Amino acid sequence: MAATGHGVDSEVGRLRTVVLHRPGPELKRLTPRNSADLLFDAIPWVERAQEEHDAFASALRDRDVEVLYLRELLAEALSLDAARGSVVEHTLADPRLGATLRRAVERHVSDLDPAELADVLIGGLAHEELAAGRGLVWRLMDQHDFVIPPLPNLLFTRDSSVWLKDAVAVTSPSMPARIRETWLTDVIYRHHPRFAGAATIYSPGEEWLEGGDVLLLAPGVLAIGVGQRTTAAGAETLAARAFANGLAHAVLVVPIAQERATMHLDTVCTMVDVDAVVMYPAVADSLLAHTVTPGEDGELHVQPPEPFLVAAAKAMGIDTLRVIDTGLDPVTAEREQWDDGNNTLAIAPRVAVAYERNVETNARLEQAGVEVVRIPGSELGSGRGGPRCMSCPVRRDSPLR
Repeated sequence: MAATGHGVDSEVGRLRTVVLHRPGPELKRLTPRNSADLLFDAIPWVERAQEEHDAFASALRDRDVEVLYLRELLAEALSLDAARGSVVEHTLADPRLGATLRRAVERHVSDLDPAELADVLIGGLAHEELAAGRGLVWRLMDQHDFVIPPLPNLLFTRDSSVWLKDAVAVTSPSMPARIRETWLTDVIYRHHPRFAGAATIYSPGEEWLEGGDVLLLAPGVLAIGVGQRTTAAGAETLAARAFANGLAHAVLVVPIAQERATMHLDTVCTMVDVDAVVMYPAVADSLLAHTVTPGEDGELHVQPPEPFLVAAAKAMGIDTLRVIDTGLDPVTAEREQWDDGNNTLAIAPRVAVAYERNVETNARLEQAGVEVVRIPGSELGSGRGGPRCMSCPVRRDSPLR
């Protein structure tokens, strides 16, 4: 892994390099009128969210983790003609624009340098900001409508890509508001020199699949949640490609409840050690999994469902997958689960980053021998995502048992 500069085969191996996105002007675009369409539950205080994110990045750097910023990677990639051409083509393909407005947008973005273009692609372009706008579509838009919509959820870099060993799966979201996140991520991986030679095994526009539903339980063992954001077809496709490319030998497909608070598998379960997870108590005993393995003639062998913890331990080759039982009363458990208490980011075995506000969950983690690196998150959590959601590891050491 070290030779290529990227590669991940677990959730808990020593974290070396991670991609983050520092929240910016795109969050200032959120209003009570558009926040639901842009998938935010609240309107964050942007300056405080930036301070909290800076504290998150600082906590990682203090542990010798290299932090790469997505906005900077995108701007650097856009200095290359092929990357810029791909981005402009996708932007102009938006069917909402119409022919006349499309030409105006094309002229506008052609005059932007790479950094300015990156800012527009992320922060959006409002009707009132396009001085050269014209045509029927432009005239019928409200002055606060977006010609290019902002991407406030780009904060959650885990959702748009996940690394399996030295290959990357650029995901394919179910929500229209998040589709552009993935093709910007795809441009970075395909064109930025940092990722030259990396194989891409999944792409935007395929079956629905989001990175928050993919857990790397152990080298060669994946878990994929199937629910609101990832379909069974997406899980099947990723499993088949992981097997074909020697990236996995077992995949656990895990149906998850169709509820807002459990949109991804990592909102109810994350790993904090090579043999330990922290789980939302309400699902610990009810979560099931189908173990999928390579079959003959390219077919996948799918086993009947069994308890997730049992299936995971078998696939991982361990006796038991330990659960850190938060032991919370139902009200506190539900609140801390909503506040991403289970969405931890392991930076090494038994060392995890978590929001400081989840006091009870963090106390139980420490009682179980996990060092908790606390970060503020009162504003960052307004988009319903914790430290794991806000980070995409691109290089980890292999875990030691």
